[in-house]
Amino acid sequence: MTIQGASPDLYNEDLAPAKVRNWGPFSIFNVWTSDVHSLWGYYLAASLFLFCGGFVNFIIAIGIGSLIIYVLMNMVGYAGVKTGVPYPVLARASFGIWGANIPALVRAIVACFWYGAQTAAASGAIVALLIRSQWFADFNQNTHFLGHSGLEVICFVVIWALQLLIIQKGMETVRRFQDWAGPAVWVMMLILAIYLCVKSGSFAFTSDIPMDVLLEKTKDAGVPGTPGSWTALFAVAAIWVTYFSALYLNFCDFARYAPDNAALRKGNIWGLPVNLILFSLVAGVTTIAAYDVYHEVLLHPDQISAKFDSWFLAALAALTFAVATLGINVVANFVSPAFDFSNVFPRQIDFKKGGYIAAVIALLLYPFAPWEGGAAHFVNIIGATMGPIFGVMMVDYYLIRKGEVDVEALYREDGEFRFQGGWHVNAFIAAGIGAIFSSILPNFTNWLPAWWGVYGWFFGVAIAGAIYYVLRTMALGAGAKTAKA
Repeated sequence: MTIQGASPDLYNEDLAPAKVRNWGPFSIFNVWTSDVHSLWGYYLAASLFLFCGGFVNFIIAIGIGSLIIYVLMNMVGYAGVKTGVPYPVLARASFGIWGANIPALVRAIVACFWYGAQTAAASGAIVALLIRSQWFADFNQNTHFLGHSGLEVICFVVIWALQLLIIQKGMETVRRFQDWAGPAVWVMMLILAIYLCVKSGSFAFTSDIPMDVLLEKTKDAGVPGTPGSWTALFAVAAIWVTYFSALYLNFCDFARYAPDNAALRKGNIWGLPVNLILFSLVAGVTTIAAYDVYHEVLLHPDQISAKFDSWFLAALAALTFAVATLGINVVANFVSPAFDFSNVFPRQIDFKKGGYIAAVIALLLYPFAPWEGGAAHFVNIIGATMGPIFGVMMVDYYLIRKGEVDVEALYREDGEFRFQGGWHVNAFIAAGIGAIFSSILPNFTNWLPAWWGVYGWFFGVAIAGAIYYVLRTMALGAGAKTAKA
């Protein structure tokens, strides 16, 4: 689509509606294989397995969460297919042409945190492999700076730099990389599971991990209830849904390249509920087998592969997991901030420059390592910040606009989405109140129940969405009365 009269402060080629739509079901499917099949994805799945206390409970909780994820991704995906615009441009419809910069920057900053977390996980797999050598083990133990060992810092910087090579040629390179990286890690996950099952001498869907071990491993995670209780299962489903909170916002960055909704649905059904449940099943089997073999709970796959007797298998596992983690970083944490930063300064920043900014911020965060700690807690804190934005955008698109958006007006300074000087005050009021209950009160006060933070993303979506609907409906009603008068 050619935009007539587009403002140069709102438009560049990267932010324009997609012209080439060649992301079929396989490419959409591999958005999810790249997003989930990473060290962090496995770490979270294995951690959540401990809360369930058994395999059947785990599959039920993950299955319910995965179906919710599928529905939500289709909602934002359909908007991407219909409009062809990336997330920060779609946000202009609800937050205003200039106000959209705020939700864009929120998503970009969150991506920077995840970018650092995933890069650290990938580099950790390489460190685990290298310290099998005595020289590297001694170097790792005796050399420290920036709050990490010297070997960890070097591996982090190398992995960080390699990711920048992937995006040199734009989104088509991203598509080709993910089409290869996603399936590769599935093969490695199966090898890991089979190796451990053979070594343990059994293939088990029942957990032999004692309850006292489960309680010890989960006591500081902030998840209510004992492992296996209904409260714990609901919390697992909620955390699994929240893990994808960033991509609920910017999945349209990818969906806009799909030719139609049918291709999107097919890619999503295989990539989300089917793929997520199977991946979680493998993670659960591997966790049980690893406990049977090594008599300890190992949540990180690089910790497991480091114990392999075969150096070749250990190297293959480390490299595959590292590559897969690069895949999720490119998909979830490079593409989004690339568009988001470009949206703020479209004249000065294009797709590549926006991605470079995100990478530099992630590098600067590394000495502080805010992603270290419990997986569930980190996911809830990061995810809760984005719930109110999603609530406002989806209510605006589906309930207020009924799925109809004037795409050309999204790029004009004097059009429908100017609102109050380019800012939609009602959207910010709704999102602000939602953020108080999703992020501020549960994380910085003790005014709310301890379990509230687990469901912070859901509270943010519901509260912000409901307030926005009331305010917007009142504003439209007042405008209609004025027009009649």
